[in-house]
Amino acid sequence: MVATLGLLLLPAAIAVPNKEKEKEDAGQSVDSGSFGVFMNGRRVATETFSIQQDGKGSSVTSEFKSEQGLDKALQSSELQLDANGEIRKYEWKETLPEKITATVTPNDQFLNEQVSTGPGEKPLDQPFLLPASTSILDDYFLVHREILLWKYLATGCHQEKGQLKCPMHERAQFGTLNPHSRSSAPVTVEFSGKEKVTLRGTERELNRFDLKGEAGDWAFWMDDQFKLVRIVIADENTEVLRD
Repeated sequence: MVATLGLLLLPAAIAVPNKEKEKEDAGQSVDSGSFGVFMNGRRVATETFSIQQDGKGSSVTSEFKSEQGLDKALQSSELQLDANGEIRKYEWKETLPEKITATVTPNDQFLNEQVSTGPGEKPLDQPFLLPASTSILDDYFLVHREILLWKYLATGCHQEKGQLKCPMHERAQFGTLNPHSRSSAPVTVEFSGKEKVTLRGTERELNRFDLKGEAGDWAFWMDDQFKLVRIVIADENTEVLRD
């Protein structure tokens, strides 16, 4: 595998290298779709996302919408990464229940977050002593977890005879920033092997990954195209499924 951070947003980056294909990737859609969020078996929210990549880097856009009773929420975000997979700019906007915007940009050896709570309010600047290679893991935007998994895959995994090969039970640590909560924390990701999972009445064999961090433990399942199809947050009785 010759995957580089510049290719980490391409699931094909962990496959057999194809130099001609790399040259053709001047601009393309890497992934798009939606995730349904279910709590106690009931759908409570939907995230719609798109990941685009060109020769200069990648753009990840997402909208999270919940219309459950009084807990209505509407947020959107855009993450821009350069060709090395580092943050160029991240912006999220909350329309409901409040109107808030936040922007994260690199500044020398740290990341700076600027938060605005409305017209006439002075923006709040908060620096983080983190490099631009830090992974954004914002609340509500599940697509950020897919990008983190691709980053993990690009660090030490490869395909052999059509099978995903990763250092079994070897954890990789990543620094992360959660702009919504204005906090940073390390997380670990580990490949747990193939696992049979029943989704919507159909049994599928998927690749399982486990994430552990201060915010809790998450389990992820990806298909053989390295697209995220399921998330389980056991402590919160929450399941996320790709539509």
